[in-house]
Amino acid sequence: MLAPEHLPNINLIDILKNRRQRLGDRIDFPAILWAGSASPRNFSANTFPFRASSHFLYFTGLPIPHAAIHLQAGKLTLFVEDPHPSSTLWYGQRPNREELAAQIGADAAYPLSELPQYTPGAATIAVQDAATWTQQTQICDRYILPQIPPQGIDLELAQAIVEIRLTHDEGALVELRKAATVSIQAHLAGMKAVRIAQWEAQVRAAIEAVIIAQNMTTAYPSIVTVHGEILHNDSYGRQIQPGDLLLADVGAESNLGWAADITRTYPVSGQFSPTQRDIYDIVLAAHDACIAAVKPGVEYEDIHLLACRILAEGLVDLGILRGQPEELVEKDVHALFFPHGIGHLLGLDVHDMEDLGDLSGYEPGRSRSSRFGLGYLRLNRVLRPGMLVTIEPGFYQIPAILHSAREQYQYLVDWERLAQFRDVRGIRIEDDVLVTATGHEVLTQDLPTKTSDLEELVNSGGF
Repeated sequence: MLAPEHLPNINLIDILKNRRQRLGDRIDFPAILWAGSASPRNFSANTFPFRASSHFLYFTGLPIPHAAIHLQAGKLTLFVEDPHPSSTLWYGQRPNREELAAQIGADAAYPLSELPQYTPGAATIAVQDAATWTQQTQICDRYILPQIPPQGIDLELAQAIVEIRLTHDEGALVELRKAATVSIQAHLAGMKAVRIAQWEAQVRAAIEAVIIAQNMTTAYPSIVTVHGEILHNDSYGRQIQPGDLLLADVGAESNLGWAADITRTYPVSGQFSPTQRDIYDIVLAAHDACIAAVKPGVEYEDIHLLACRILAEGLVDLGILRGQPEELVEKDVHALFFPHGIGHLLGLDVHDMEDLGDLSGYEPGRSRSSRFGLGYLRLNRVLRPGMLVTIEPGFYQIPAILHSAREQYQYLVDWERLAQFRDVRGIRIEDDVLVTATGHEVLTQDLPTKTSDLEELVNSGGF
C-alpha cells in the first residue's frame, strides 16, 4: 500500500462542499444525481463490480450503490435506504444512512423512497445501467436515456458540471497522482515479466497484480497485446514470439474513482530491431514535442496536428511516404498509420465525461471534423491550468485501412518500402500531462520512454 508520507493531508469534506458550491453558483435550479447500481453479469446475484456514476462521485467522494443526491444552492441531501438486516449475513456490517451522510458531509439524509417529492423542477444526468436510468425516467416523468443528448435544464446542468470538472482541484490531483504512481509501478512489473512470459495474459497478470495489491482496480479493460495495431484489443490469449513488440495500455483507478492512463511499447526479446527502433523513435519524437507544447492558451487540436506533421516527416525520411509532410497531413495520408487523436481529458473517467459526448471534449460552438485525420479527435479545446490530458501518438499497420487505401494513395506511399517494416504492427507511447499555470507537469514521467531504457528494463527480468 502507498506509504502514509505519500498521502497529502487534505480535508475531503471541505473539497466536496466547495465543489457543490461551485455548482450552486452556476445553476439556479436543483439537480438530482444517481449513483447507479451493479449490473447483473449472468444472473441477478452475480454482478459486475459496482462503479458509481462519476458525476455522483465528484460531489460525494464515496461510491454508494442505489443512492441519489439532491443538490441545490451548494447543499447536498443524500437519499439511500439503510442496509436490510439480512444483508449482514452476506456483506457484513455496513454503514447506515446517517453514517454515510456524515462521511460525505451531507446537509440532510432521507430514505430513497422519499426522493420523488424532490424531483419537480430538478435536472439530472442519465446513468449507464439500465435499471437506474429506467428508475430515473419513471421518477422524473420524462425520457432520460444515455443515448439521448440532454435537453433543457438537463443540458444546463451538464454544461455546468463540465465547466467544473474540466480543471482539477487539490482533492482530485491527490487521487490522480496516486493512480499515476501505482500505474507506473504496474508497468515496470510488466516490463520485467515479459521476457519469461509465454502468453500475453501472463504479462497482464504481472501488471494488474500491482494494481490489485494497492487495493485499486483498472480504470478500463487493460490492453496488453503483441498486436498493437488493434487499438482496443480485449483478448490476452496470444503466444509471445521472439521479435514481437508488446503494447501495454493500462491505468489504475484509485478507490475514489480517479484514473491514470499509460501506454508503453517494448520488445519482448529485450532489443528493438532496426526497423522497430526507426518507427519507435519517430513516435517518441512526436510524443516529446507534443508534451513540450502543452501550456495554457494552446489549442489541443494544434498539438494533434504537430504530432501528425512529425510523424509524416519521419515517415518521409524513412522512405515510406512520398511528398511534403505538410501536404501529406492536409491530405490525411498520415492517418493511414495514425488514425486516432493525440489524446483526451483524464479524470474520474479515463475519457473524462465522455458519457456527455462532445459536450465535454469540444469548446461550445465546435463540432467534429469529417476529415479522416481529425474525425477521431476526442478533445478540441483551448488548454487551461488544471486540465489533465493524455498525449499518445502512435503508428499502426491496420490491414483493413491499408488495404482499402492502397489504390487511393498508391503514389504517396511506397508500399514496397513499407513492407520492410512488417515487424512493426503497432506502437503507442502515452503519458498523463497536467496543464499548470506556466506550462505542464507530466504525472507519469518516471516511467521511461527511451529505447535504451526500455531494453534495460526488459532485460532486467529474471529467467
